[in-house]
Amino acid sequence: MAVKGLHRPAWAEVSASAIAHNVGALKEVVGDSLLCAVVKANGYGHDAELAARAALDGGADWLAVAMVDEGIELRDAGISAPILLLAEIAPEAIPDALSHSLTLTIGSLSGANAAVASAERLSGVHRVHVKVDTGMHRMGVDPSSIDEVVDVLRSSPSIDLEGVYTHFSVADGSSAEDRAFTRAQIDCFDEVVVALQARGLSPRVLHTANSAGALGYPESRRTMVRIGLALYGYLPEGWLSSSLEEKGLRLQPALTLRARVAAVRRVAAGERPSYRRRRALGHDATVATVPFGYADGYPRRLFDAGAEVLINGTRHPLAGNVTMDQLLVDCGDDDVKVGDDVVLLGRQGGEEITAEEWAVRTNTITWEILCGIGARVPRVLVD
Repeated sequence: MAVKGLHRPAWAEVSASAIAHNVGALKEVVGDSLLCAVVKANGYGHDAELAARAALDGGADWLAVAMVDEGIELRDAGISAPILLLAEIAPEAIPDALSHSLTLTIGSLSGANAAVASAERLSGVHRVHVKVDTGMHRMGVDPSSIDEVVDVLRSSPSIDLEGVYTHFSVADGSSAEDRAFTRAQIDCFDEVVVALQARGLSPRVLHTANSAGALGYPESRRTMVRIGLALYGYLPEGWLSSSLEEKGLRLQPALTLRARVAAVRRVAAGERPSYRRRRALGHDATVATVPFGYADGYPRRLFDAGAEVLINGTRHPLAGNVTMDQLLVDCGDDDVKVGDDVVLLGRQGGEEITAEEWAVRTNTITWEILCGIGARVPRVLVD
């Protein structure tokens, strides 16, 4: 079990109003489509329960997670909204999923058979969504095999084949090739839906669009959209902002990483703080110790990338290697004291450091930055 550092001055603030705002903005863009808030991976690092409640309060209709345990955690917290499992699960996990009213994803013939077998051993009718592989080739039923899978599911009175969906692989890409591939995925999905309708099957919930699809491909919105990254205030790519800007809308980052200065010392020019003595100070400087390190999700490579933190509304560079539990910050001649507020991600005064900035500096993606925030960092709901 992860221990949260309740006695350590380092924490993540999660803005309920920002998540609710983002849901509202996105619902305005997607119109009549239901909005499924993706809260897997601990709510993209924001805390799944906090993110789920804020999203539902903001108007989200569904939730989605990756693992049965994530869904059970939300049910145990008293959340009753529909929860979709985004991956086909092992047969032995299906009874727990169904008993907690989690909606299964079916991605194979064997998965369909396992779902029917478990559902028929339980009372009631259980909802499932069939995932179709339209080109990502990670999980899902090949379109040529859809009839077999559907026949198994329709044969059981214990199964409600509520939905059919797919997942885009390059909907955030702006190249002609990426856009053509995404449209080909949409066309492939449409062909599957038409074929199912010809057999008398019209699932109530159709969904293809992730955040990028929902913003960049209006034709992909269908009955429901699945919103992950955008829920937390970030765009998969900058070009996707146009559908929001047309309506005068912007997303708001929902997470701020904060800490307090734990120690200060005056260090002479030429000294080399932290492990490996990587860099000499070019001047006498006040060096502040901040209780946040790579075990908390502050990437070690941010030092080489020239990252900064905010103290008293001013950007200050790191003074040495990121350590497991602490950062050393070069505050120059500024008056910095023990207990001063430090913002690692977020806004302070007129300055802001975003997860996108960290991602660019470390040559990764915003998703990885947010999901990498350590379990021992307490998440605190604000506003």
